[in-house]
Amino acid sequence: MPNQAIETCPLCHNIAYPFYKNIFYKCCECSAIFRDKHLLLTPIEEKKRYENHNNDVHDLAYQQFVSPITTSVRKDFSTNSLGLDFGAGTGSAISKVLEDFGYIIKQYDPFFNNIPDLFQKKYDYVVCCEVMEHFYYPEKEFNLLKNLLKPNGVLYCMTHIYNPKIDFDKWYYKNDPTHVFIYQKETLEWIKNKFNFSSLSIDNRLILYKN
Repeated sequence: MPNQAIETCPLCHNIAYPFYKNIFYKCCECSAIFRDKHLLLTPIEEKKRYENHNNDVHDLAYQQFVSPITTSVRKDFSTNSLGLDFGAGTGSAISKVLEDFGYIIKQYDPFFNNIPDLFQKKYDYVVCCEVMEHFYYPEKEFNLLKNLLKPNGVLYCMTHIYNPKIDFDKWYYKNDPTHVFIYQKETLEWIKNKFNFSSLSIDNRLILYKN
């Protein structure tokens, strides 16, 4: 279309066109929907938003919310396995629940627990709960996540996946200014192929990539 603004997808670097007002673009290649880079929060603004999250790890409703991940980890791995909670925030119910069951899981967060030494190890599993929609540089992040896994390791993600049946204008998930990168099923499949995961499974919000 003549004179139509275009952007470059931060995941696959292909062309993206306006999708919603002047706020979100949609990639022609991987179908990702991402926020205009000029609207991204600064690190200080972003951290302030996360500090306002009420992450009470003892809250049973919070523990129930993350149960798709904790249940899957307990089914797939023993307490002898080593895990990483990537993007653990100010408090992680996932780590709390798994540790209560005797699991060993390390916590990393770029704002609240920034320990790059954690990236020197390989993990049996990595959990990434309500984090991947915050990725400013998803290609870099998924490359890191893939490399953190041992052979046959599993990456457990949770996010709200968009599909065309959802009325984007009324969709609450887009309204959080820290939700900058939104996935469709096609996006998740593109990631599987690009980063050479052996399998992908999607169950509502729960997304599993196997190394």
